[in-house]
Amino acid sequence: MDTICAAVGIDVSKKKLDIALLVNGKTKTKVLGNCAEGHRALVDWLNKSKVPLSAMHVCMEATGVYSEPVALALHQAGLVVSVVNPACIKGFGHSENIRNKNDAIDAGLIARYCAAMKPSPWTPPPLEQRQLRAWSVRIQALKDIRQQEQNRLEALSISGLDEVAQHVRQHIAWLSAEIEKLEGDINDHIDRHPGLKHDADLLTTIPGVGMTTVAKILGHLGDIRRFDSAKAFAAFLGVTPKQRSSGSSVKGRTTISRTGNTSLRAALLMPSLVARRRNPILHQFAERLAATGMARKAVIGAVMHKLAHLIYGVIRNDKPFDPNYLSKGLVIQDGI
Repeated sequence: MDTICAAVGIDVSKKKLDIALLVNGKTKTKVLGNCAEGHRALVDWLNKSKVPLSAMHVCMEATGVYSEPVALALHQAGLVVSVVNPACIKGFGHSENIRNKNDAIDAGLIARYCAAMKPSPWTPPPLEQRQLRAWSVRIQALKDIRQQEQNRLEALSISGLDEVAQHVRQHIAWLSAEIEKLEGDINDHIDRHPGLKHDADLLTTIPGVGMTTVAKILGHLGDIRRFDSAKAFAAFLGVTPKQRSSGSSVKGRTTISRTGNTSLRAALLMPSLVARRRNPILHQFAERLAATGMARKAVIGAVMHKLAHLIYGVIRNDKPFDPNYLSKGLVIQDGI
């Protein structure tokens, strides 16, 4: 591959792409639609520049369903693509003391970030992972709707509006049936793909981790082995400690960083609550922290962090959960 000598920043929104091509300190801009036709036009526009595609590094913020299609199109065209955490771009913008914000300015900022920081290339998730993620998101959406309906049912029952309440009950029953069906479809999907099934079998050996959590983790993360360490994995999830102290005047509480995927952290919350009671390692760990006077929420955050390490451990070592083996390392690694 040619040496990278051009950076491309793309500010992605629902309907359009704001593009900045940075070459030798000079920037060219372009605005295209965020659709299949716009993605092809983007590749054609980049191809017409004096820099070969193999010498370009494209960078964009992670915006889920809006950024992934264009990232896939550019990757298939042979470009190096990076999809980065928006917080990284925001922090880089603060370092440049940028006061204004619009789509064109953001595209230029992303291009300069790409040229300066050289973020790691993005690898497209395989189709089976993207399908699993989509089904997991869909089933969570139905669960959220069911919870809303259950709240409405309670209010209607108190109000004595029985006919409307009955209609809500029917909708809840339909939602529950659809959720059960999708859960079966997700399990079948995992069983059909050996890689997903192998990792799912390993993860479900951890007390507190069920198939719902496994589907979310594998759907959003895919191969966990790509992380270099358990610390890197926990940092990606956003469950690492975040300290806020300086000198004698700033003494803020230590919290989890929350820099990762919100839905993944939410997916770890309930398993952490269950694991605190049923997982022998995490139960002992949580009780020891609680005995020191640590707040309940802080204990749960610490359990989430430790659970992330256990998840990484069983996958990386390719071995089922072993409480006797892991408890040896737990004494050394106590703390949040």
